[in-house]
This record gives sequence, C-alpha cells and structure tokens, in this order.
Amino acid sequence: MDVVLSKSWLRPLLFVPMGLVVLAGVLVEVLKPLYELPSRSGIVPFLSMSYEGNVPTFYTAALLGLTSLLLALAAAATRRAGERFVAHWWGLSAGFAYIAVDEVFEFHEMAGTFVELSGVLYFSWVIPAAVVVLLVGLVYVPFLRHLPLRTRIRFLVAGAIYVGGAVGMELPLGYWTEKKGMHNLGYGLLDAVEESLEMLGINLFVLWLVDHLAEKGVTLRFATPAPEAPAEPAPEAEAADAP
Repeated sequence: MDVVLSKSWLRPLLFVPMGLVVLAGVLVEVLKPLYELPSRSGIVPFLSMSYEGNVPTFYTAALLGLTSLLLALAAAATRRAGERFVAHWWGLSAGFAYIAVDEVFEFHEMAGTFVELSGVLYFSWVIPAAVVVLLVGLVYVPFLRHLPLRTRIRFLVAGAIYVGGAVGMELPLGYWTEKKGMHNLGYGLLDAVEESLEMLGINLFVLWLVDHLAEKGVTLRFATPAPEAPAEPAPEAEAADAP
C-alpha cells in the first residue's frame, strides 16, 4: 500500500504539533508565577520556549532537519532535470542542517561574547547574524528570480517570518532583558513570540517546498512492503513425505 503525503495530510502533521508545543510553552510561562512553579526542574524547563535542550528545542531542530532533507531532494531533482542553481539548493540544505545543529548546541550565542552592547542590541550576536542574512540574500537573488512567481513569493514570506522571529524579535527581547531580566513573565512571552515565528516560518516553508517539489514531478509517499508469499516445499522434501 502506498500513502501519498498530500497537503491534506501534511498540514495537520506540521501545524498540530506546533500548536501543542506553543500552547504548552505559553501555558507553563503563565502558570509559573501564579503557582510558583520551580524554574530549575520539572515541567517549566521541560516545556518552556525560554529554555534550551527541551521539547520546543528538539521539535524545532527536527523541523529544520526535515527541511534540510527536502532541500537535498530538491537539489537532486534539479540536477536530474538538468536545470540551473543545483548548488544553491545544496547550499540551502547545508545551511538548514547547520541551523538544526545550532538550535541544539547554540553556537550563535558565542558570536555575542566578543562585544558587549546594550538596549535593543543587548544580544549582540544579531549584528553578525543580520550581516550573514544580507549576504546570503544577495547571493540568492538570481536563484529567487529563477523560481516561479508564486514559489518565490511563498519562500520570501516564509523566510521573512523566520528571520523576523530568529533575528528581529531578539531586539525587543534584548531591550527587555537588560531592563527587567530573564526570569519573568514578560521575557517568557516575548521569547514565546520569537520561537513561534520561527516554527511558523519553517512549517510554511516545508509546506510550500513540498508544493514546489510536486510541481517538479517529485511526490512524497510511504510504501508498505507487501507480505512475502509462503515458501514452496522443496521437491526432495515432497518426495520424502510420499508413502
């Protein structure tokens, strides 16, 4: 039996887990001050989007890894069709693979240790991140112009949502952190908005990337192997059983 991964299947597979992760993360942030829940152990660090190495972290990392695999599939399909920009697809695949690893190990935080700033630039790693985004955007202008108009707009919208969360939301979050600190409801809710935008951007990109692959003739399906037929008895065995 073959199960084709259509959009009617893919939407709930993407957005239902996201909704549950976001809802749980916001809920524990609200309940923490109300019921004085512990911050160092228990359900808060397990579900909160303000913590690392927990359910939201690994959910986002898994999404990024899936995106990397789909982009690799797009690169292979583009190469097989003899089309241009194969290297750009592979570059995106490698980039998302790196971001997936960074989501778990937080390499980007190291970029903010070389210079200390204040205000909206309290998390100073946003400066090199913004430079990288700008440079990558310039390099990928020909690639984007080559895409069909609908796909181009979709990819730009998904990218804007993701970057707006990952980099843009760090500005108000940095300002709040400098003024009020991290261990409060305001920080938790701002961080929840940031993480939610990242998840939404990735999920939309995956959904629209699958659409693009379908337009290229690539269909994602899961196949259930057919049961093996029972082995026929050997002729020698039949002869031995005869009276």
